[in-house]
Amino acid sequence: MNRALCPGSFDPVTKGHLDIVERASRLFDEVVVAVAVNQAKAGLFALPERLELLRETTARFPNVRVDSFQGLVVDYCTANGVSAIVKGVRVAGDFDYELQMAQMNLGLAGVETLLMATNPLYSFIASSLVKEVAKWGGDVSAYVPDVVAARLVDKFAQA
Repeated sequence: MNRALCPGSFDPVTKGHLDIVERASRLFDEVVVAVAVNQAKAGLFALPERLELLRETTARFPNVRVDSFQGLVVDYCTANGVSAIVKGVRVAGDFDYELQMAQMNLGLAGVETLLMATNPLYSFIASSLVKEVAKWGGDVSAYVPDVVAARLVDKFAQA
């Protein structure tokens, strides 16, 4: 089976993330969308919330499953039979960072990385920007799925 991994924090998942997942799902037999757990970084959404939002927003893709991991992405790949990592690249800065990571992952475990150019419709979207706009009451519905927009409103209403 030709299996790929789309790793990230997904805090929250955006339409840009989903575009990459959808396109990867057409190239691979199975795509695992995995939330990277970083204990040192407190996210807006707890891990169970991120997993729930990802499951809900990727349910339309029959060959996509959702998981989480802690530690090196290549260790997850090796343990789960993943042959390639798929990452979206929005701008040159993303490319510079992702190229270094791709070379390290290849060197550590022989895991290939596919750098996929982001659809221009989503090239400026970042989860951090979405959170900042939502925090101040801005409408982020053009950038995230409806369920995520509603959860953001709820999160910031509680704050």
